[in-house]
Amino acid sequence: MIKYIKFLIFFISLLTIWEVLVRILHVDEYTLPTPSAIFISFFNDFSTYHVHLYPTIQLVILGMICSVICGVFVAVLLRLVPVLNDYIYPLLIMSQNVPVIVIAPLLVIWFGFGILPKLIVITLVCFFPITVSLLEGFNETDKDLEKYMKMMGATRLERFFKLEWPNSMPFFFNGLKIAGTYSVMGAIISEWLGSDKGLGKFMLIAQRAFQVDQVFVAIVWIIIFAMVMYSIIYIIQRIILRWQR
Repeated sequence: MIKYIKFLIFFISLLTIWEVLVRILHVDEYTLPTPSAIFISFFNDFSTYHVHLYPTIQLVILGMICSVICGVFVAVLLRLVPVLNDYIYPLLIMSQNVPVIVIAPLLVIWFGFGILPKLIVITLVCFFPITVSLLEGFNETDKDLEKYMKMMGATRLERFFKLEWPNSMPFFFNGLKIAGTYSVMGAIISEWLGSDKGLGKFMLIAQRAFQVDQVFVAIVWIIIFAMVMYSIIYIIQRIILRWQR
């Protein structure tokens, strides 16, 4: 509790310094608005931008579901069929070295302006930490326990589901928390492709209208969504992994 209070004090101090410097230096509001102006816009303009919140939330949730399914599937496949590691794992690394912002326009050309290219963007951003974390968890399985299970006649699938999979859960949730925060960023990038609604679209509209305070409002909501995603995953982890405590 104390560390959260310390952070809150530190954060408020940063906002205060920001407010004072902008006012002292007479920075134009079209360049950098004050925190108070952003705060006022956050509440007063809610009726203007609230229609953009739900599409982004929906996209983040659907994108996370797709990312978890793809990430878990690839990790399990590579674990149960080790021969594929030499072929698929390098492709996974390569997929993370290509900027998503470059791939995104191609996805629109291939799949149109529907939800599919947006989900692909989020999945490309989020599935990698899930896959890598799971693989690390599988590799950290206690070798002695695995030998004991072999001696008891356990099959490969039994060893996987009764030993390797439970052992990998802490690693899985670590990767999931990273993916959860990335999913919001992926949703925003995907909405830049051509959405008619969403926080990404709202940011573009505000930017073109030189409404910098509303751009910061969108950024605040992005941070809120990312923190909510992280918190939800953390709570689920605490519930499922009670045995760790």
